[in-house]
Amino acid sequence: MMASSFRDCKAWSAEGLPLSTSSNEACKQYDAILTQCMKWRNDETLGGFEGCISAMMQADPNFVMGHVISTGLDLLSTSMSPRVNERLASAVKRTVELGNSQEISPRERLHVKAVDFIARGNFFKAAEAWEDILVDHPTDLLALKFAHDSYFFTGAQVPMRDSVARVLPHWKPHMPLFSYLNGLYSFGLLETRLYDQAEKVAMEGLALVPDDAWSVHSVAHVYEMKAEVDKGLKFMESRENDWQVSDVLASHNYWHWALYFIEKGEYEAALQIYDSQVFRRCKATGSMLDTVDASSMLWRLEMEGVCVKDRWRELLQVTQPHTDDHVTLFNDLHFLMVSLGAKESATSQRLLDGIQELAKEPGDNQQHQLGETVGVPMCQAMMEYTKGNYNRTVELLQPVRYNMLGIGGSDAQRDVFNLLLIHAAMKSENKHHQKLGRCLLVERDAMRPNSPMTDRLTKRALALHI
Repeated sequence: MMASSFRDCKAWSAEGLPLSTSSNEACKQYDAILTQCMKWRNDETLGGFEGCISAMMQADPNFVMGHVISTGLDLLSTSMSPRVNERLASAVKRTVELGNSQEISPRERLHVKAVDFIARGNFFKAAEAWEDILVDHPTDLLALKFAHDSYFFTGAQVPMRDSVARVLPHWKPHMPLFSYLNGLYSFGLLETRLYDQAEKVAMEGLALVPDDAWSVHSVAHVYEMKAEVDKGLKFMESRENDWQVSDVLASHNYWHWALYFIEKGEYEAALQIYDSQVFRRCKATGSMLDTVDASSMLWRLEMEGVCVKDRWRELLQVTQPHTDDHVTLFNDLHFLMVSLGAKESATSQRLLDGIQELAKEPGDNQQHQLGETVGVPMCQAMMEYTKGNYNRTVELLQPVRYNMLGIGGSDAQRDVFNLLLIHAAMKSENKHHQKLGRCLLVERDAMRPNSPMTDRLTKRALALHI
């Protein structure tokens, strides 16, 4: 049985969020899953995500919101597509069928609708459904978190920030999981370049809950975007014991730590974090967040001239099975880094072909629609770069640089593509491209003054005889 601290049927109803089940156990397990979700942690004392989902389904196999949370988590992990994964496809079908066959509340019906939209690759429509819930039920934390994730996967930075701002006044300190709203709000603030406010809000969250890994993550972003490298290193180290217990986010926070070392040009320290934390965890979990971080880190190091040896081949074992998923372009571009790094040209070509084919298909899958205009030129640019065709890389990448937001991810994550354009421009034989490289570095310096990486690259750019 679930510990008494989690909410039963009566407690959920008292909060104005009744759940369509008569099982107290199912309600409590739902609460336990939601709690782990906000903490980014498999709590082994509860049985972790899997244990709680299993116990919840056992308590009430027809519990609609139980299916919404478990199927929603699977879909938003972006680690599999219902298009190619039969288990996930049938989970979506079951969720929708249960939603249609039962007398459930309008709020729960919207949740089911949103899950169906996510399964079809329409993150915007899903977010709209969750936002409709939040207008009437601003304390529905699942709707808030899932909308937040949907915005993240489409680069919808302002909606991601405003979504949390709208509900904040309705939350009170005594409410369960109240403190975790700080991390959500802080992340939206920093992605809209409100760095000082983002840091303040995240620190307020950490004052309430020191092991709030998402608030730690927000602060890590702030120091990254402002190139306050030493501050970032000190912060991550001083709080490591607090955030490393959040196993779902720990690898990503280590990635942020490693980015500071890459920024400083301390490549061995970065590789040490890659080997001991990022890749080790990625291999163990297969999580998409861990996988894209590992991919991006090796690509960044190689652009800096670091030889990463056989690490590409090892990482290919994790990414190759996902070649045909095409859940998000962001994931695809990171898988491509690995197949290119491992010189696995057949896999690289298959990835590109898949994006091109899906872009032609009718339907409302936004990631597939974006494939033709943004995904294909970005993939081709990366392929040309690895062949040493730097002129062509610039020609492909420059026209889409302001449209990349749609592939999703954070500013810090997408920065790998800004750096790709800079490196390609500087390596190009075209004098105009070399001048563009200098211009891009001036632009970068304006946004993050005192960046050691920008200084390094600028010295190289100035050495070019233009």
